[in-house]
Parts: sequence; C-alpha cells; structure tokens
Amino acid sequence: MKLGNKIIVIGSPGSGKSTLSMELAEKTGLSLIHLDNVWWKEDRTHITREEFDERIGAILQGKTWIIDGDYSRTCPVRFAACDTVIFLDYDEEVCMKGIKERVGKSRPDIPWVEHELDPELIKLVRNYKTENRPHVYELIKQYPDRQVFVFHTRDEADEWLSGIES
Repeated sequence: MKLGNKIIVIGSPGSGKSTLSMELAEKTGLSLIHLDNVWWKEDRTHITREEFDERIGAILQGKTWIIDGDYSRTCPVRFAACDTVIFLDYDEEVCMKGIKERVGKSRPDIPWVEHELDPELIKLVRNYKTENRPHVYELIKQYPDRQVFVFHTRDEADEWLSGIES
C-alpha cells in the first residue's frame, strides 16, 4: 500500500493517535508533529490561538509530515493540506480506558506527566461522538480525493499498520 506524504491522524483523546503516529513515522521516515506539543507549554498553559494557527500554517508548508492531534477547530485547514487521513473512530469506552492508562506515564507527545485524570479531558472523550465525529465525517465528504482510513477498533488499526512496509 502506498501512503501519501502529508498525513493527519485524528480521533478522540485516548484513541491512540500518538502511538499509531509514532509507529507510522518509524515505518515511513516521515517527520512527526504532535499538536499537543505545539499548543501546550510545560507549565500546562498554552500559546494563543493566533500563534497556534501560525505554527500550524508553517508546519503545513512542509513537503512531508505526519500530524498527530484532533484540535477540531484546525481540522479544515489540515484536511485541505493533507493527502491522507487516518481517523481512529473508536468507542467512548476504549478512549476512556486510553486516557486512564496514560496517567503517571511520561510521553513524547505532551510536555508533562499527567498525575490524575483531567475532568476536561474526560468531557472531551464523552462528547467526541456527538460534537467532533460528525464534523470529521463532513470533512471526509468535502475532500473525496483524500486517501482515508477509518478504523473502529485498535485491532483494525494494528492490522493495517502491520501491512505498511518500512
């Protein structure tokens, strides 16, 4: 299977976007950008929306990349720039388990260690299916020329990933 050179990986918090993106970057050699590292500072504050948009604009100018992160407000500009979309459309229970399992673990995709579940993150997971998911499917319809991979289970994504050649 031939993948594009400009890939976005989207889905609910806890779906495993970062893990899949890291494995995909390793297999393809494409540079990987974690949007959480663009948005957040180590002190758990974040940059302004304007600065975030500028940074995303600069990233999108690159010839090759994998961008990991949902950040729904910025999905339209990323869809317009990408050639490949990977959507982890998992059940709430799977994503809730994902955010619980990462508590206390150091991760390369966020500049701090979470020591407890963030209520805002729980809310994002609970509301994803009704608030974000329909928007993603609308964007998929708007860009029929994009290569799109939608996975409903971790096993589906893992099987697909195992078929990607280094």
